[in-house]
Parts: sequence; structure tokens; C-alpha cells
Amino acid sequence: MYTRRVFPISGMLVWTKKYILVFILISVIPVFLFDVLDWKWLHLPWLPIGLVGTAVAFIAGFKNNASYDRLWEARKIWGGIVNSSRSFTIMVKDFITNDHANNKLSESDLKAVHRELVHRHIAWMTALRYQLRQSKPWEEHVIKRAENVKFRNRLYFVPENDTPLEEAIEPYISTEEKATILAKGNRPSQLLGIQSTRLRELYQAGLIEDFRHMEMKNMLVELYTLQGKSERIKNFPYPRQFATLNFLFVWIFIILLPFGVMNEFESIGHDFMKEMAAHALEHKGHDAGLFHSLGDWLGQHFVWLSVPFSALISWIFYCMELIGENTENPFEGGANDVPISSMSRGIEIDIRQLIDDTDIPKQYEWKNDIVM
Repeated sequence: MYTRRVFPISGMLVWTKKYILVFILISVIPVFLFDVLDWKWLHLPWLPIGLVGTAVAFIAGFKNNASYDRLWEARKIWGGIVNSSRSFTIMVKDFITNDHANNKLSESDLKAVHRELVHRHIAWMTALRYQLRQSKPWEEHVIKRAENVKFRNRLYFVPENDTPLEEAIEPYISTEEKATILAKGNRPSQLLGIQSTRLRELYQAGLIEDFRHMEMKNMLVELYTLQGKSERIKNFPYPRQFATLNFLFVWIFIILLPFGVMNEFESIGHDFMKEMAAHALEHKGHDAGLFHSLGDWLGQHFVWLSVPFSALISWIFYCMELIGENTENPFEGGANDVPISSMSRGIEIDIRQLIDDTDIPKQYEWKNDIVM
């Protein structure tokens, strides 16, 4: 997640520089035909183009709102994981005791049980974030886009791309459990299943009394629910019909835009010529002819100012489309996605400190104000 209050304009320009050149080219071609080749018929009235622009703005706004809703829901889900993780850790620490045990454990053995359950929970979070980082077919056209790859390689890193899952979960679970879950499709679900089985064993040993066992089971159900909500966002894309049509409509507007803008600038140029001619008549003298000639030249070529304005408007509309497209999948590993890697590491640090654990890892370092 990008953490600066204002996304640097330089970063946005670098991100979209290829498209800026395309917009300039699209704007130059009709102006060249209109002014240099004197195809004065080559223009469109502004009113229908303005209507198309208004419709595109509404559609782009709808897409951006829907994409932001997906992003914000994902953030709330992981906020729930933060809260539930702390609650589960407190339950592990305070509910699993020798009060009703059939065979009482030593203090060190009891802490080892606490550590086992908390570490398995961390393994669940790790497996979940790795599962959410796996790219889906509808995400790949964004993730593998050249400018996004260059932006990611230059400005930030995704921890899940640098370390394999097998290595990431190794410190938290046994070799047998690791082999079991890696052989399954949904690794996080398997880890919660193992956690549930372990809680039942502790209940049967009298280390958890009945009511507290039920409360801890309910917490596992809540974790399953939060995992399912994350998977719902991950596995169901923003509807392709809306995404495709929005992309198509934006490009239709971008292509039509110069044909309407240049005619407006041509009219401004004629008005400018008249103003300069009137100024020359009003101030007679040796500079009058210069003013008149300069006014004629600027007025005749004033239409070329439509090129930067058309490119600017095209860039704004395309950025709206691009922002929505890069926001609709909040777990793919983009610079503005939910920072599940840092959130998971932050939860790990927090809950391991709650059980007085050792060898606690450091938080992932931010790179260029981007936290993953």
C-alpha cells in the first residue's frame, strides 16, 4: 500500500509515459491532416463528443467506486484477522491451563502448547497470504504488464515473490504437518483443520474445559469465515463485461476527442486573428504590420494547441480507467493493494510478544514509502 499522502506526479508520469506518447500521436495525426494538408472538413462537432465524455466519466466513476469497495472490504477483512488473531492468542494463553487437567503439565510444557497453537496460527496467516498472492487469469494482464513490472522491480518488493511458501512456514509447524498441508490444495483450510483437531485433543486431556473449548472453536469458525471472505474477493473478479466495455468506451472517447477539440481551437484562432488585426489598426505605426503578420500566423496555426490539451484530457480519462483496473484486485501485489504481508508480520510480532516468545522477526522494511 502506497503510504504517501500524495502519490508523486513523477511516478504517475513514469508509469504512464508510453500512453502519453500514444495520446500525443493520436492528437497530432488529425491536426496534421487538418492544418498541413488542409482537410478542413476533418472535424466533428463538440456536443456529441462531450456527451460521450460525460457517459465515459460516469462509467469510469462507477468502476472506480466498485473497485474501491472491493479494496475497502479486503482491508476490513484483514482488520478482522488482526482482531481475531489477538483474541485467539489471549484464549490460548488464558484458557489452556492445568485447572481441569487429567495429567497436569509443567509450566514449560504448558508454554510449549501455547507456542505450538500460536505458531500454527501464524502458519495459517502465512499460507493464506501466499494463497491470495497467487495470480488468477484475470489478474495476469495487469500484473505482467510491462510498465507494472518495471514499476514493481524499481520501487518495491513483494515478500511472497522472494521466499517460497515451504520456507516461509517451516519455522512454525512440524515437518509432518508441513508435508501434510503442502500435499493439499487449500493449505490455510488444512491448517485450521489441524488446529481444530489439536484443540479437541487438549479438551479430552482436560487442559480446556467445555465452555472455553466451545469459545475457541467459535474463534476458528470466525477465522474460516474471514478466510472465505478473502477467497470470495480473490476468486470472483470484477465483472468482465463492465471492465471490457469501460476500457473500450475510454479508448473511443480518446480517439474521437482530437476531432472535436481541434475545431474549437480553430475557432479560437480565428477570433485571435481578428483581435490582432483590430489591435494593429488601433496602433498604427511601423509595428502594426508586424502585429498583423504575427496575429495571422498564430491564428492560422492556433489549432496545434489542441494537441497538448487533447493529450492531457486523454491522460486524465485513461488514468481513471487505469486506477480502477489496478484497484479491482486488492491481493495481487500491486503498490496500492492491501498490505497483507506487513499486516501478517505485524500480527505475528504482536501475538508472539503476548506469549513471551523469542526470536521474533522484524517488520518488513518499507521501500519508497510502499508497504506490502
